[in-house]
Amino acid sequence: MPAKRATILAKSMELQSLLFISLSLILLCSVDHVICGRTSTFIRSEWPSTDIPLDNEVFAIPKGYNAPQQVHITQGDYDGKAVIISWVTVSEPGTSEVLYGKEEHKYEHSAQGKTTNYTFYNYKSGYIHHCLVDGLEYDTKYYYKIGKGDAAREFWFQTPPTIDPDAPYIFGIIGDLGQTFNSLSTLEHYMQTGGQAVLFVGDLSYADRYEFNDGIRWDSWGRFVERSAAYQPWIWTAGNHEIEYRPDLGETFNFKAYKHRYATPYVASKSSSPLWYAVRRASVHIIVLSSYSPFVKYAPQWFWLLEELKRVDREKTPWLIVLMHTPLYNSNEAHYMEGESMRAAFESLFVHYKVDIVFSGHVHAYERSYRISNINYNITSGSRYPMPDKSAPVYITVGDGGNQEGLAVRFSEPQPDYSAFREASYGHSTLELKNRTHALYRWNRNDDGKPVPTDHVVFHNQYWASNTRRRRLKKHRRSQASYIATY
Repeated sequence: MPAKRATILAKSMELQSLLFISLSLILLCSVDHVICGRTSTFIRSEWPSTDIPLDNEVFAIPKGYNAPQQVHITQGDYDGKAVIISWVTVSEPGTSEVLYGKEEHKYEHSAQGKTTNYTFYNYKSGYIHHCLVDGLEYDTKYYYKIGKGDAAREFWFQTPPTIDPDAPYIFGIIGDLGQTFNSLSTLEHYMQTGGQAVLFVGDLSYADRYEFNDGIRWDSWGRFVERSAAYQPWIWTAGNHEIEYRPDLGETFNFKAYKHRYATPYVASKSSSPLWYAVRRASVHIIVLSSYSPFVKYAPQWFWLLEELKRVDREKTPWLIVLMHTPLYNSNEAHYMEGESMRAAFESLFVHYKVDIVFSGHVHAYERSYRISNINYNITSGSRYPMPDKSAPVYITVGDGGNQEGLAVRFSEPQPDYSAFREASYGHSTLELKNRTHALYRWNRNDDGKPVPTDHVVFHNQYWASNTRRRRLKKHRRSQASYIATY
């Protein structure tokens, strides 16, 4: 009997030891230690990956002669008290006037916009209207009307709360969307989240994948996203599929369609290009960069970024987020190391100014990093790999919107230490800013059929994280399906 009891006791101690190790790993996974990255084993179901046919109802042309279509809005100034409303008329220029007010069907104010158009090889665009509506009140619902007569159309939008360090706000994050059935799933899933604005990290229509960069697919994409973009601002970032450099067709001006169609408030942030700019919204300072414009030291974009980072006031907008198309850290075989030169140019600035999160697209899969940096790279001294860095941002790749090029399914093995979670599925993200100290981040895969976050993280703000008076969120319990990490 004593021997049997000893055996039982030994097995009990062994089990307790294993449980202790498991719990220790769970706890370590929830802080800033680079030790437990996960590659999801989820295998997505086969969905159609080709573009939705042009005669599908999601591309429906609104009724009425010369009716406005492809309606979308974006922030129109630096601080969120203006919007740029854009749309297209096909038959004739019509009017660029926007009527707006605080009551539905009652429009006490008006604003006058401008009209432009362009040609690309044998395609001629419709008449593209951009109208700045400014002087708006914070946290107010506005109704607006564009077009004339029976073809007039009415929409609404909500302005953000006053800029304040504790202003709550929900952003959606989408990249590489395209116009496939998967794209539609992504958009419909996002619209169920309660997101108030979209941070779009590049690659919009994929019109350049058609013969002669078919501009008709720019038009269909504009009608496709209107169901969201006409009612809330999409903050635009240019991707490689917006470049459209085709000297063989006589088209040698980059971003021609993108610049004509998608206005940005770059002048308000003292930028010299619509491809890089900044806005402030609620409690966040958002910086948009261009992966396909010069960014080396002292180039216009680099110099502007340095000056913009100096302007950031973390007392007013504690959250600092950067958008770009090409990820600086990526462990997928697709586009591997393409962001390395930009990382060398910008990463030290991100660390110095304690950027919270960098969102990117380009790679058609999802990946989240730990807080790491490689600013001390020195191959002769042995510092060759990214290291944990509490001042560094988290890098998140969300190039999984649903375009026809399909998913990037080949991740490098073994998973790099800097990679926290990765999965090759279509989806979108949401970032819910709670206050100056905490934000709840979720990545949602489309295949779940309901808004169930596959990856979710509680972020501690980089600027206020050391504040001993910061408010704390309630502890979250780890479920069998997933866990909530904290940064």
